[in-house]
Amino acid sequence: MKRIGLLADTHNFLDETVFQHFEHCDEIWHAGDFGSGEIAARLKAFRPLRGVYGNIDGQDIRRDYP
Repeated sequence: MKRIGLLADTHNFLDETVFQHFEHCDEIWHAGDFGSGEIAARLKAFRPLRGVYGNIDGQDIRRDYP
């Protein structure tokens, strides 16, 4: 069984406890409003990341997470 950590609306703030909560997850899914590419990069470095952009996300996020 695949374990998925789901989050959204980080708005350019990523609480460090997310890494503890998602420690046993196989993937992370972000449901929009990353806030910056840095948030996506930190999550992607931790676990495989899937996501979609939200209304506050810039072109870098919109390109990478359509």
